[in-house]
Amino acid sequence: MNGPAPPSLDGRRNRDAKEEGIGMSDRNGTAQWARKQVFTTGEAAEICNVSQQTIIRCFDSGRLQGFRVPGSRFRRIPRLELLRFMRSNDIPTDSLEALTHRLLVVDDDPSIVQLFEDVFGADDRFSLRTASTGYEAGMLTREFRPNIILLDYMLPDVNGNVVCTRIRSDPELSDTKILIVSGVVNQAEIDDLLRQGADGFIKKPFDLEELRRRMLSLLEA
Repeated sequence: MNGPAPPSLDGRRNRDAKEEGIGMSDRNGTAQWARKQVFTTGEAAEICNVSQQTIIRCFDSGRLQGFRVPGSRFRRIPRLELLRFMRSNDIPTDSLEALTHRLLVVDDDPSIVQLFEDVFGADDRFSLRTASTGYEAGMLTREFRPNIILLDYMLPDVNGNVVCTRIRSDPELSDTKILIVSGVVNQAEIDDLLRQGADGFIKKPFDLEELRRRMLSLLEA
C-alpha cells in the first residue's frame, strides 16, 4: 500500500517563501508596515529596496540584528532595529514612519503612563513608547526619535527644562515637538520651559480630547 505522497520541493519552497516574506508585497503597503513591529527578511528587503539576499547577509554577519523563530531557521527583525539599520545606511525610512506619529511619554506616575497607553496605544495614528526618568527619556529619544514628547516637568532625576535643553542641543531632533504636561509648575517656570525649547504646556488634570487636539496641532505645524 502506498503511503501519502511526500511534500514536493516546490511546496516546501513556497512555505519557506511565505515564512521569509519572499516576493510577497504587503497588501496594505506602508499602512500596515507603519503598525508592524517585527519583519521578515523579505519584508525588510522590500522596505529597504534591496535584495533579500543582501538583508540575509547583513543579518548573518551581525550588521542587522534580530532573532530566529524558535525551532526554525527563519529570521525576524524588530522594527526599531530595522529603523536603526536604515538610518545607519542612509536608507529613507518614510515607508515605516510616514503614516504614524512616534509619541514618547515621559512621566514617573504609573497611572498617567497607563492612561496614555490606554488612549494612544489603541490609536493607529500613534506609535507609543514610555519612560519614567530623564535618563530613560534621553536613551529612548535617540533610539526612537519621537515626533512628539509628552513630558512631565518633575521627574525623579532631572526637571523637564534639562530634558528640553538636551533635546534641543541635538540638530537631528530639531523637528521633535515637546509638550509639557504637569500640575506643579508656575508661570515663571512655564516661561522658562518655553525658552528652553518646549512647544507648549498643559496643566494637570487635563482633558484628553484637548490634549489630543494640542498634540495634533503641534504635529501639523
